[in-house]
Amino acid sequence: MPNLIKRAVVIQDLIDISTYISGDNLDAGDRFIYAAEATFQQIARLPGIGRLSGFTHPKLTQVRQFPVKGFKNYLIYYQIQGEIIDVMHVFQGSQNIARILRLESEGDN
Repeated sequence: MPNLIKRAVVIQDLIDISTYISGDNLDAGDRFIYAAEATFQQIARLPGIGRLSGFTHPKLTQVRQFPVKGFKNYLIYYQIQGEIIDVMHVFQGSQNIARILRLESEGDN
């Protein structure tokens, strides 16, 4: 099974989303964290799961997206690099993900 690595920003994404969800329902915020972790493990077992995001920036063409189980509006963005699954972010689906990821990838030069 490939090695799944979560960028530090992913932890902050999970905290922010859980806090937001908890504002309406504390239990749902906790369920989100568990669901995200279960989805990370599913991606590790089946790395090609999800769909290519269709980004055109050269560093982002292989970024895939897959919804958090039970929270279909929240998407995990990741890419496969050999035996490593690089989890880049977890976002609410309506955010301008392409712009955010492009700006981050340009900062990696």
